[in-house]
Amino acid sequence: MVRQGLRTFLELQEGIEVVGEAADGAQCAELAAELKPDVILLDLVMPGVDGVGAMELLREAGSTARVLVVTSFTDRRMIIPAIRAGARGYVYKDVDPSALAAAVRSVHAGHVLLEPEVAAALLDSGGGNGETGPQAPPLTAREREVLVLIAQGRSNREIARALVLAEKTVKTHVSNILMKLGVADRTQAALWAVRHGIAPEDEERGSARGASQQV
Repeated sequence: MVRQGLRTFLELQEGIEVVGEAADGAQCAELAAELKPDVILLDLVMPGVDGVGAMELLREAGSTARVLVVTSFTDRRMIIPAIRAGARGYVYKDVDPSALAAAVRSVHAGHVLLEPEVAAALLDSGGGNGETGPQAPPLTAREREVLVLIAQGRSNREIARALVLAEKTVKTHVSNILMKLGVADRTQAALWAVRHGIAPEDEERGSARGASQQV
């Protein structure tokens, strides 16, 4: 029923096309390979393969879809594995319908969208697998500028505009940053920036709140 409700609402939104739906994680991965969606709305608790397992299958299959977790669970033991598995956003099932549509658009645009308490859980846990020590290679001045903007939830296109760079150049900087920090994705890079004082913690959480209101 929840899935049908989400589909009915999203199909009414301008610029959003629902191309398919799945009953569990395994079917999600199969359909994603066939339909190649831009964004996948994914629950965490499902029969058979759960949400984290589905993200692992998607990653193994080389899917480029951005995953937006839509769940009723606030337990940190579920939040943190989902973000580590590659979720680009995390919202609750009681989210306002207009905010859900905004979240889909935000994740599609390349933003990292976390509810404030989700960001807090990650910060308290150490932010995932991306802890680095003094041995981490230093970032260049330009890479630090890019990292600050990543922590603010900016997409590559927005970073390119802000720094007057080619988007291809920004992609190169982002790849270098991830490699130097030893993190897997932009979410972990953003949290690394907060923990190491490159981006203020309250600014990062504020951008998460603001992203959920974007249209």
